[in-house]
Amino acid sequence: MSVNLTKGQQISLSKSDGTSLSAVRMGLGWQAAQRKGFLAKLAGAREIDLDASAVLFAGGQPVDVVFFQHLVSDDGSVRHLGDNLTGGAGAGADDEVILVDLGRVPPHVDQIVFTVNSFTGQTFAEVQNAFCRLVDETTGQELARYTLSGGGPHTAQIMAKLYRAGGGWQLKAIGEPAAGRTFQDLLPAIAGHL
Repeated sequence: MSVNLTKGQQISLSKSDGTSLSAVRMGLGWQAAQRKGFLAKLAGAREIDLDASAVLFAGGQPVDVVFFQHLVSDDGSVRHLGDNLTGGAGAGADDEVILVDLGRVPPHVDQIVFTVNSFTGQTFAEVQNAFCRLVDETTGQELARYTLSGGGPHTAQIMAKLYRAGGGWQLKAIGEPAAGRTFQDLLPAIAGHL
C-alpha cells in the first residue's frame, strides 16, 4: 500500500517480510497549468520543463549527481532515463524517472537527495498535477507518493532524500521550496537537510 508523504515524514524502505529493497524508482510527473483568460485558453497550456535530479552525498559533501546532462552516476548505481521537456497530459504517469540500484550504491555514499527544478523558469504556480513517487522497481509496487504543493512563487523543490540508517535505507520527505533552475542552484538549500 502506498503512503502519501507529508513534509518531514520518514518511512523505512524495508519490505513487509523484513528484507530490504534492492532497487527503487523515483518518478516525477507534471503538466502545465492552463493559462487564464479567453485568449490564453485558446493558446493552451504553456510548456514547462521540470527536471529531476539526484545528488549523491558522502559525509555531507556532494560526490556525484545524476541529471539530464549526466544520466548515469560514475559508479552506475543511479540512472536517469532521459529528459522530458514538456511534462505529460496529466494522466499520472512518470514524465522523468531516476532508478537507484541500492545494492550498487558505494558504501561511502550515505545520502541521495532528489530535487525538482523548473529549467524554463516558471514557478510552481504554473504547474499542476505534479508529484514524485517512490516505487519498488522489482515488484512495481508504489511505496510512497509526494504531491508537490500547487502554487507558490518558487521554481524548485528539494523533494526527498534516501539515507542509510541501521544497515538499511530510509526515505525522508523534505518538500522544501527553493529558487533555482538547476541542481547547482539548490546546493546551498540542500545543505540544511543533510
